[in-house]
Amino acid sequence: MQVNFKGSPVTLVGKEVKVGDTFRDFVVSKNDLSPLTLKDTKGVRVFLAVPSVDTSVCDLEVRTFNEKVSELKGVTVYTVSMDLPFAQARWCAAEGIENVVTASDYKDRAFGEATGTYVKELGLLTRAAFVVDSDNKVTHVEYLGEIAEQPKFEEIINAAKAAK
Repeated sequence: MQVNFKGSPVTLVGKEVKVGDTFRDFVVSKNDLSPLTLKDTKGVRVFLAVPSVDTSVCDLEVRTFNEKVSELKGVTVYTVSMDLPFAQARWCAAEGIENVVTASDYKDRAFGEATGTYVKELGLLTRAAFVVDSDNKVTHVEYLGEIAEQPKFEEIINAAKAAK
């Protein structure tokens, strides 16, 4: 899989996720610096990997999911970036983000490596989306070919609605 940043190829570190895989465990930091692992999550989940919530493209993506999560009964949306937890908390408070859980991979890059989303050249995560069912099986995967592009919102939402 080839991913580009502003038209130039980048190197992804970690294991690519495919539909049908069991989602790999990870440890990220919640906004209060406490750990969050896959085992701490339940039900149908949407995991969004983004470079930084404090960019226009990521801002729009998280805002869109913050609004659309109401359509997703019983589904939790997590946004993971390399932003520091304090910065994520400030951004969420300033932007009114209440329906999406933000988490930081700054410490160990465990999410990036578990999902093949860590960009070696940038020290950030590439843009990707994963829908995981209640049995931790991956039902939908989208790695964006260009980091600055938006994901296919409706496809992700439909996949989350269809997951059990």
